[in-house]
Amino acid sequence: MPRLIKDAQVVEDRWLPLEPGIQPPGAQHILSLAQWETLDSKAGTAVQLEPGQPPAPLLDNMADIELVAINFPALTDGRGFSYARELRERGYEGELRAVGNFVRDQMYYLKRCGFNAFQLSDDTQLEDALASLDEYDEHYQAASDEPRPLFRRR
Repeated sequence: MPRLIKDAQVVEDRWLPLEPGIQPPGAQHILSLAQWETLDSKAGTAVQLEPGQPPAPLLDNMADIELVAINFPALTDGRGFSYARELRERGYEGELRAVGNFVRDQMYYLKRCGFNAFQLSDDTQLEDALASLDEYDEHYQAASDEPRPLFRRR
């Protein structure tokens, strides 16, 4: 079973990966946005957002969604950072998972935007990647994990 980092621990992944062609998808499948939108009941679901798919369609059902995975298909595509922050600022409290082509050096910043789970392409490096979540003791900017900037915390 695949593993990932969730809430600062290495855990088994209980969700099945996104498979857009499966109809109907199973109960534990991560769904594409198109698949998710066709569901009658959104309770207990998981959905994956791609770049160019802002989280606006999810906002009315955030309390029902168990997992939102945000795909980073390219290292240089930063839209997922904004999507995560928007979801957290609008009150999403479920699992927010980064998937795709991000690197260990980005994990600290992904966490600051609101991600609490990280599915790395190479799960043999999970223990090493955990350390990157706490690389810095202090930060100047406000973010999802600390809404007050440093000068307000002094």
